[in-house]
Amino acid sequence: METWDPNTKSTLTQIPLLTTKAGPRDGAAWMQRLKEEYKALIAYTGMNKSNDNDWFRISAANPEGTRWTGKCWYVHNLLKYEFDLQFDIPVTYPSTAPEIELPELDGKTHKMYRGGKICLTVHFKPLWAKNCPRFGIAHALCLGLAPWLAAEVPILVDSGMIKHKDNATSSRES
Repeated sequence: METWDPNTKSTLTQIPLLTTKAGPRDGAAWMQRLKEEYKALIAYTGMNKSNDNDWFRISAANPEGTRWTGKCWYVHNLLKYEFDLQFDIPVTYPSTAPEIELPELDGKTHKMYRGGKICLTVHFKPLWAKNCPRFGIAHALCLGLAPWLAAEVPILVDSGMIKHKDNATSSRES
């Protein structure tokens, strides 16, 4: 944390760390871990809203809490770019971080794997491994997806790989 900017450091210190080391195959321990995940997500979402920095919505897509879906967005040049967001909790969780997917960006950037999985190997995965099991979904969004969006969306927009929904609609109508 020594080399992080003050905003990132401040944000990260406000997201509760998790204590239960359990994955989807661990029964009652996984349910305890899932409760901790929800508490961290609620804290992170609340902090973002209070700082007028709301940028995602996610929820568990199944009762087991192993599939998550939602939306994330990034504002560039005063335009909001919104993307579908999804990921599965790996069976080796929390030792292995979830692979966050933005399916509609699949093939539009080199910093992405097949299926729209964003590339977090170099920067985020070592950080996750060092902080296992204390990091969870909220940390993956904060330290993985948020910086990825900030780095990639402006490049994708400026290169014409993605268009704002209003511009895409008006070009289809022309």
